[in-house]
Amino acid sequence: MAKRLDRVNELLRREISAVVQRDFEWKNSLVTITAVDVTQDLKEAKVYVSIFGGSAPGILDQLARKRGFIQGKVSKRVTMRSTPVLSFRQDASAVRGVDVVNLLDEVEKLPTAPPEDVEE
Repeated sequence: MAKRLDRVNELLRREISAVVQRDFEWKNSLVTITAVDVTQDLKEAKVYVSIFGGSAPGILDQLARKRGFIQGKVSKRVTMRSTPVLSFRQDASAVRGVDVVNLLDEVEKLPTAPPEDVEE
């Protein structure tokens, strides 16, 4: 069953991403669908959205308001008994990744202790 859910998650991610990129315009923002997590019964799906630039709450609100439109477009392209109810959530993993890289760069600039001479 896990393989089936993984396939459904990936299929929905691709289709939702296509709808969001094709039918929405985001000014000064990059909006990407990073993952979809469908429940076991395929009734609900959490859609994780990565947002660079712009107002994340505003974009998530707009996606939530247009949920029915997005579900309708997806249901025309994906054959399922019922299209899962979508709920959009912010995926901040990319921002956290950038923060970690910046911290590692700062640590690299810190002075290090001289190597100890090892006597044999």
